[in-house]
Amino acid sequence: MDTSESSAAPRPDTGRAAPTPRRRWRRWAMDTRPLRVPAYRRLWSSTAVTAVGSQLTAVAVPKQIYDITGSSAWVGAASLAGLLPLVVFALWGGAVADSVDRRRLLLITNTGIAATLLLFWIQAVTALESVGVLMVLLALQQAFWGLNAPARSASVARLVPEGQLPAASALGSTVMQTGQIVGPLLAGALIPVVGLAELYLIDAVALCVTLWAVYRLPPLPPLVANAKRRAGLREVVAGFRYIARHKVLLLSFLADIVAMVFGMPRALFPELAAHTYAPYGEELALGLLFAAIPLGAVAGGLFSGTFSRARRHGWMVIGAVVVWGAAVAGAGLSGSLWLAVAFLAVAGTADMVSMVFRGSILLSAATDEMRGRMQGVFTVVVAGGPRLADVLHGTAGSAFGPRAAVVGGGALVVVVMLALAAAAPALRRYRV
Repeated sequence: MDTSESSAAPRPDTGRAAPTPRRRWRRWAMDTRPLRVPAYRRLWSSTAVTAVGSQLTAVAVPKQIYDITGSSAWVGAASLAGLLPLVVFALWGGAVADSVDRRRLLLITNTGIAATLLLFWIQAVTALESVGVLMVLLALQQAFWGLNAPARSASVARLVPEGQLPAASALGSTVMQTGQIVGPLLAGALIPVVGLAELYLIDAVALCVTLWAVYRLPPLPPLVANAKRRAGLREVVAGFRYIARHKVLLLSFLADIVAMVFGMPRALFPELAAHTYAPYGEELALGLLFAAIPLGAVAGGLFSGTFSRARRHGWMVIGAVVVWGAAVAGAGLSGSLWLAVAFLAVAGTADMVSMVFRGSILLSAATDEMRGRMQGVFTVVVAGGPRLADVLHGTAGSAFGPRAAVVGGGALVVVVMLALAAAAPALRRYRV
């Protein structure tokens, strides 16, 4: 008997054809259904290019500041200089994204980012060596990015069907996480060959791909009823009121804050590498600790077919945050570097799942006229949470030791998330 034919024969109990190995693999592998939509495919492809390009600049700026000053304190100050404009313009950019054609806003802001990168390149090739100029340019770049990010994220819901939003979120998050791995490695390889200044130029050229992709998107104007709305402080405040009235949105933000603020231990990685895992080699340990979470996230994205079709989005967020906390605590308890890296990779996979469904909730539970502002708040939470975690974990690590701080933070995530889920049923009940 031909086994290929028998495997596809109808089952007596269901009348359905038995799934072939190829079909089973597709259900486990990354869910690529949104890529069948040409507009979304263009947007995603441009993201894949700029995810790597943006990391070249993310490496070049602190490297150049350190080369000029020889001080890590100046590098930290530059990071804070970029945070304030990012927060302000992300919140305002969300309101702008709800009041104008989002495609046009993306064209303007991407052009602004590309122009800023050219200014970065000019100051580098002319050997200006001014930290003040670098910090101003960084603030300008982050302001443009803050205006850009809410419009970009909010546009996805207009390009793909609602049932494919988790898959679209997984695709977008996977390329961003991949960029965080490939970009720094590529920057380290390119600096000795082409020089630091050219990293800015390469990033600017990559932005041209994004501009072309955005130009080919369909118009994304606001709904007719909202066409005359302004984008001022009142509209920003209205976005926060909207979150307060819709408990599932509020809880999705709180879940992210709980996971990142209490459970992101990256500030302790240098001390863990220097002391706890020193026998393995400090440089190796540090690299593995920093790479573990994004590698786990990428793995989760590559196998997003295992979870992207789930309909109980609230429970997926709750479960993912709990797994994140437990895995972080497990990493802190591990005396073995390789076991700690494995736990952190599990945490990264859980973070990917959480990102996918939190992003889907923000796009599906909010009306279109509020999506830009929801994404603006989301951008602020994503950018600010890890920075607060650095302060909290650094302080706790100095007081109690790095491993105790990691374990305590992870355990706190589990306890707080379960308490939040028990006290507020809106997130548990949410499904599409």
